[in-house]
Amino acid sequence: MTIKAVVFDVGECLVDETREYGTWADWLGVPRHTFVAQFGAVIAQGRDYRETFQVFQPGFDLYVERERRAEAGQPETFGEDDLYPDVRPAFAELRGAGLHLTIAGNQTVRAGRILRELFTADVDLIGTSDDWGASKPDAAFFDRVAEVVPAEPGEILYVGDRLDNDVLPALAAGMRTALIRRGPWGWIQQHDPAADRSTFRIDSLAELPELIAKFNAAAS
Repeated sequence: MTIKAVVFDVGECLVDETREYGTWADWLGVPRHTFVAQFGAVIAQGRDYRETFQVFQPGFDLYVERERRAEAGQPETFGEDDLYPDVRPAFAELRGAGLHLTIAGNQTVRAGRILRELFTADVDLIGTSDDWGASKPDAAFFDRVAEVVPAEPGEILYVGDRLDNDVLPALAAGMRTALIRRGPWGWIQQHDPAADRSTFRIDSLAELPELIAKFNAAAS
């Protein structure tokens, strides 16, 4: 099968979350480098990243704290300046090649609104875990992707920075995958043998148009 649709994760695929990690450290009253060090240690140990918060504030509830931040006028947010510089050029080239583009990741309703403000003109569809009531790595999330994207699972390329949340569950759903090496997970998980199961391994979204074109030419 040729690749007819590309689906993108959000954090560390499209959005550089460095600034947001820093605002969480500030919210907790923890030095930023200390928070980041613990965050990386948790990821390297294969644990849920949310355990990072428990180290500094036992009993921390991410959903409650998100609401508290919003009420305090310090909501989680991102904007044009937080996008990786290869995002918009890659989107334009992929759409120009006739590929269907979707953004789908574990994001809140608020983040979904921001994504639609940023990307409505650039992609065909935007969906979030809060919209769908299913989160990665659950199979239900990828089942939903398969339902809304107008292509067979084997014709869909899912692009993300994580093996556990992106590549492996997308492969289990019958999709192609691209593992991008950036952000904490991308760098920490890069030498995991499972990374070789990905269809493509990339350092930039700018690599995708040529890789997909060659893949499709070989599959035709």
